[in-house]
Amino acid sequence: MGAIMSMLKGANLPVSAPAVRVELGWGSGPGVPDVDASALLLVSGKVRSDADFVFYNQPEHTSGAVRHEGKRSGGNGFTDTLAVDLTRVEPTVERIVLAASADGGTFGRVPELRVRVLDAGAGTEIARYESQDASVETAFVLGELYRRQGQWKFRAVGQGYDSGLAGLATDFGISVDEPAGPPAPPAPAAPPAPPVPPPAAAPAYPPAPPSPAPAATPASPPTAPPTPPTAPVRLSKVTLTKETPSVSLAKQGGTSGIMRVNLSWRSRKQLKGWGARLGSAFAAQSELDLDLCALYELTDGRKGVVQALGNAFGALDRPPYIHLDGDDRTGGSDSGENLTVNLDHKDRLRRLVIFVTIYEGASSFADLDATVTLQPQHGAPIDFSLGECTVPSTVCSLALITNTGSDLVVQREARFLVPERGVSPQRTIDYAYGWGMNWTPGRK
Repeated sequence: MGAIMSMLKGANLPVSAPAVRVELGWGSGPGVPDVDASALLLVSGKVRSDADFVFYNQPEHTSGAVRHEGKRSGGNGFTDTLAVDLTRVEPTVERIVLAASADGGTFGRVPELRVRVLDAGAGTEIARYESQDASVETAFVLGELYRRQGQWKFRAVGQGYDSGLAGLATDFGISVDEPAGPPAPPAPAAPPAPPVPPPAAAPAYPPAPPSPAPAATPASPPTAPPTPPTAPVRLSKVTLTKETPSVSLAKQGGTSGIMRVNLSWRSRKQLKGWGARLGSAFAAQSELDLDLCALYELTDGRKGVVQALGNAFGALDRPPYIHLDGDDRTGGSDSGENLTVNLDHKDRLRRLVIFVTIYEGASSFADLDATVTLQPQHGAPIDFSLGECTVPSTVCSLALITNTGSDLVVQREARFLVPERGVSPQRTIDYAYGWGMNWTPGRK
């Protein structure tokens, strides 16, 4: 079956699948800004509360109907994905706006900007819209899912905003808490193009017409709106790089609650093939098993490891205050591998090395594309990619978290290590960071 042609602005298509994946995609290249997907659940054209905004800092709606799954890179571009379970969307929600925002530049510098709607079960493409006329915009409504006569549909929108994610969100009724400070320096000028007029307070495109009133049925209790968050939405985020490899958790507001550490991966070879075009992450990595692990040292001197080997999954409510959620054998699931740190006991942690090992299915990290995200319960998410592996490595240190006495500092490591003959990956990490533990063989 050939690829679906791009829709024209204003065109719509029926969506019969009960659940869909909305994939925002764009090309890579010099000077291309980072792009993020988001969704707004609307009633009468506005959100009911800030909880109706789903994005990188608020990744799941309270109903469970919409979830931000995060970014992937591969081939010549990137994708950022939203999962939408249409069967769980509350009856009062009429539209789900699907938006994109550019961080550090305008959409005039973003090549191949597109949105695809995929059947979450079959993986087949239902609809596609490709933007062709972006210039000075820093936010876009690319499409929307809406109800019409009891049927869900997708409409291609293509409405641009020059006020960024904050402006777009505010127009739909979100209260935004932007951190104080000087504005970011302007990005290099986009290629010449006709200027886009700023939008009105409400979106310029017409809303979907309301569905006719249904036949009389027994009344059911009204659905209670989600409870609004206690503070305005924060749009800040942190990406660690070789040039800026560390960040303070305290400065980002991440001083309490839990912090989830997520590792997701897929094969670069697979990304270039048929599976990537359909959004499938299973064909080339079904036998690959990576293990997310952590070496810890507590302030009382105790040291240990949290890992799947030996069922050393740790605990959150007692030492080491670190817990491995499970053992994902593919990395292509919605959640990847997750490790949780209890920041309410951060004063008990002296240092922590988060690392990943290859348990089976590959001889090195070459041709794997992996992303690490640290999401504090309170504070901005911290993410980074591992980059390309050029050595025969079976173990990679991801991040070093150090207690400075007044703060926890996260340091991007991304060190691909090569174990000596007969030396385990865990012992290799131990040697590299001077933990000094005794190791014995383990199984899972």
